[in-house]
Amino acid sequence: MSKHEKPAGISLLGNQQAVVPHTYTPDILEAFPNKHPGNDYLVNLVCPEFTSICPITGQPDFATIRIAYIPDERLVESKSLKLYLFSFRNHGDFHEDCVNIIMKDLIRLMQPKYIEVFGEFTPRGGIAIHPLAVYGRPGTAYETRACERLYQH
Repeated sequence: MSKHEKPAGISLLGNQQAVVPHTYTPDILEAFPNKHPGNDYLVNLVCPEFTSICPITGQPDFATIRIAYIPDERLVESKSLKLYLFSFRNHGDFHEDCVNIIMKDLIRLMQPKYIEVFGEFTPRGGIAIHPLAVYGRPGTAYETRACERLYQH
């Protein structure tokens, strides 16, 4: 692959016409092949501008979403992730639901060995909610690590 050649299945990176979705859009996520599937390494992604809507009051919720994962065969493409996370802007769900939805969509896309999604939501009504969703591939040491991570959080 040349320096300017996009991996197969990547359409949003470099596309100046990409449109920010106005509704929850999991199909916008794109992945590309991991060139180092035999290596265990951690990918950390931080989105400090996440917004969603409270499903009861309609008030906006703001958060920093932190995603950490150990890839297997595929990695998430960052522009598609940005647009996907922006698609929550008008989506009404509780904080805990948003974090779990994000994790499940990324598992479907990449089938990582391990992933955690942490939401650091801005306090509303004097209470900050910081949900953590964790997954480790069943039957592996990653599953054990996911359980340990939850218990240590």
